[in-house]
Amino acid sequence: MREALRTRSVTTPAADRPRRLRANPALRSLVRETWLNPAQLVAPIFVVSGRRRREEISSLKGHSRMSPDLAVAEAERLAGLGVGGILLFGIPDSKDARGETAADESGPVPETLRRLTAAKLPLALAADVCLCEYTTHGHCGVLEGDRIDNDATLPLLAEAAIVYAESGADIVAPSAMMDGQVAALRSGLDVAGFAETAIIAYASKHASVLYGPFREAAGSTPSFGDRKSYQMDPANGREAMRELTLDAREGADILMVKPAITSLDLLARARDRFDMPLAAYQVSGEAAMIEAAAERGWIDRRGAVLEALTSIARAGAHIIVTYFAADVAAWLKETP
Repeated sequence: MREALRTRSVTTPAADRPRRLRANPALRSLVRETWLNPAQLVAPIFVVSGRRRREEISSLKGHSRMSPDLAVAEAERLAGLGVGGILLFGIPDSKDARGETAADESGPVPETLRRLTAAKLPLALAADVCLCEYTTHGHCGVLEGDRIDNDATLPLLAEAAIVYAESGADIVAPSAMMDGQVAALRSGLDVAGFAETAIIAYASKHASVLYGPFREAAGSTPSFGDRKSYQMDPANGREAMRELTLDAREGADILMVKPAITSLDLLARARDRFDMPLAAYQVSGEAAMIEAAAERGWIDRRGAVLEALTSIARAGAHIIVTYFAADVAAWLKETP
């Protein structure tokens, strides 16, 4: 019986041979469906006050908190690589219970934005809008007892967004997951004369374990409890679609999902539903896992990064916020 099977001629029908187009690099390139471009990448940058100040972030390999002068130098490097934009996060010198220093015109984010605007770099300038870095308790909104007061938080988010727009931000990015935050920012910006400032909404943002390195970087770990009363349950996909729909109706120009790698199904569903730009945030924990495995020789770092980002783009994201933006842009320039 075995001999008969070996000698028997088995022919795959001519129409069922997809391997034909995988035979060599040129063919594979010719039929490739998803391409990465440096212009679609956005690099997160953490800024602090001062001059020539750099503080290494131990859980985010290769990244540091930087003073505005060093942040501008880093932005110049990113622009030279063809990266599309940067997303600024501020770490203030002082915090308060309400996070009011988020709207401090002399804070590290506004100063960095003014310097970047003066530098006239070919980068989209985005600023994260949240209170977690600025509150003494580390939560994303104003507290009433141990509860987040949603509506008391909205004016503070709008005030911060206006200051960032005044300082030169092209895009403001509300990430607090407060109901109505996009509408509050859109109304505030329009009244203040910044109707042209765009909003990228952290519309579907899950309460994820993958934010740990970011919280070290931003000094934003909650002093009590967690963020599950305002960030989404990762189990809920239909709710994510509702959040995306609400933010689109409230005036968001770009919709974002976060974390990227655990939201690929949501990206694909959003791509089918919304005719507007979609973004995804490859968060700090995703980056840290790749770095840790690569350091141990378990995976190829470059291959893992490119495969992860390609899957995010394939799922429907045109804009990708990633800590690997500089590396990926350099690698893509090397590709013939």
